[in-house]
Amino acid sequence: MVSITFIQPDGAAQTVQATEGDSVMQTALNNNIAGIFAECGGAMMCATCHCYVEDDWSAQTGPKSDGEDDMLECAETEVTDASRLTCQIKVTPDLDGLVIRLPAELS
Repeated sequence: MVSITFIQPDGAAQTVQATEGDSVMQTALNNNIAGIFAECGGAMMCATCHCYVEDDWSAQTGPKSDGEDDMLECAETEVTDASRLTCQIKVTPDLDGLVIRLPAELS
């Protein structure tokens, strides 16, 4: 199993076990991670699974998928260079220890 830590905007962290081949989004949903809504179910048709990948992990998560930047423009939260869609990050053994930060909800 691969461990992934999700950090909420308030700093609360939750480390969960992920199954190789699943997406980070599916892992979040399977573990009831707050802040990952995944309204489109992983079809890259919304940005409700927006996250920030820690800089140390950007190489391991790979480049953004074609169209991912376009979809991130629809995110309701701040988009940065670290922004990714969790539905586009596949769990591999190289991601053991991955740290994902979740954006604060806009009020």
